Amino acid sequence: MRSQRVCHLSPVLCAVAVLFLAVSPVTAQRATDHMQLKYPSLRDVVVPEVQRVTLSNGMWLLLLEDHELPLISLSGRIRVGSIYEPADKVGLADITGEVMRTGGTKSRTGDELDDELEQIAASVETGIGQDSGYVSVSVLKEDIGKGLGILADVLMHPAFRQDKIELAKMQHRSAIARRNDSPRSIASREFDKLIYGPESVYARHTEYATIDSITRDDLVAFHKRFFGPNNMMLAVWGDFDAQEMIARIEKAFDGWEKIDLDLPPSPEVDYAWRATVNLVARGDLNQSNIYIGHIGGRMSDPDYAALTLMNHILGGGFTGRLFKNVRSRQGLAYSVFGTYATRYDRPGVFAMGCQTKSESTVHAIEAIREEARKMTQEEVTDEELELAKDSYLNSFVFNFDSTGQIISRLMTYEYYGYPPDFLQQTRERIEKVTKADVLRAARAHLRPDVLQILVVGRPEDFDRPLSTLGEVRSIDVTILPPGK
Repeated sequence: MRSQRVCHLSPVLCAVAVLFLAVSPVTAQRATDHMQLKYPSLRDVVVPEVQRVTLSNGMWLLLLEDHELPLISLSGRIRVGSIYEPADKVGLADITGEVMRTGGTKSRTGDELDDELEQIAASVETGIGQDSGYVSVSVLKEDIGKGLGILADVLMHPAFRQDKIELAKMQHRSAIARRNDSPRSIASREFDKLIYGPESVYARHTEYATIDSITRDDLVAFHKRFFGPNNMMLAVWGDFDAQEMIARIEKAFDGWEKIDLDLPPSPEVDYAWRATVNLVARGDLNQSNIYIGHIGGRMSDPDYAALTLMNHILGGGFTGRLFKNVRSRQGLAYSVFGTYATRYDRPGVFAMGCQTKSESTVHAIEAIREEARKMTQEEVTDEELELAKDSYLNSFVFNFDSTGQIISRLMTYEYYGYPPDFLQQTRERIEKVTKADVLRAARAHLRPDVLQILVVGRPEDFDRPLSTLGEVRSIDVTILPPGK
């Protein structure tokens, strides 16, 4: 008697199995060959029209109506920053920006402002960064009068109450005490000093002495020097009528006097090309944090588009050469990164690096340095260039997620003197970049023979002495005690 093969699967699964087996090998290959898939061209992004107005007091407005939700947001930029604070009072700008809000105004304390804003589900924030100050307001449409009134009061009449100043200073002292807790933070901070210089306004940091020397009079004088309507941009977006909003803002800031705009220019970066080897010795570590690089570039550079793609090919996440070669193929790093950074108004920092076990420190440095050298020796592949372009172009639409994102970017471009369509211009240039352009940009901007190397780790455990890479300079990151 002939035996019979019995299907023990359910009837549905049996049918699926029969259908799967019936598919020819050619058909299956076509279905899984992603390289053969074709997609339609992406539609052009439509950028909404933004209204620009200069008020009689010199304040510059950007307005964009968006009636989808009954919300109104405001974001302001003030030409100020820590680059303007004295060297013996580092931290002054940050504390001024913080206490403007927490310290309240002449008519109400910061805590009273918190209560008032909480009742209307609104927020008003202020702050000062390295090269700009900011203010922001988020409020329901029906409460825009209150929100604007609080914003104007905070900007025009900050009280700088002493208790909030002391609280801010105490927070800074706490941050100073903890700043060497993270090896990665040490490496990043000290690498900036190598690039910009230890006394540069772009690399210096607070000390107990600089915080202790800051007084209330310093905050008052700093605010008076930089905060005025003619030194401020204000972007507004949400559910409002533009002409009515202009009138509201004019009224809210009525009486705010203009200031003298004879401000010093942003400090220049004077970089000396040199190869250095630097060590922050930490006997308590079993892995090394490595930074390697040199000065970066500006976004206004004609090679910006080519550098953007070069940056992606070298250090672009899982598809970048550093990840594929240093981490995956050679297994030398837990994490690896590479960024050719560009800034609006000054050169950024070109930095590559990784975290690796102590016993592979020098090997990892050499492997990373070799990847930078390869970028200057031969053209990238067609696949690498196409992948880098696709990554940029396919994510381009996310630059327009919200009206707030659009109008804030336009304000940033205006602040730094870039054309309002800079992003669109960059996209067009990205599309035209060739492999020859990437190689030319790499050769012009990468200097693999004059890289600065910084390692935070335990030198006794390194696979080879750091001195095999060059003369080693030890960096002392000891935190100076108060009064010194």
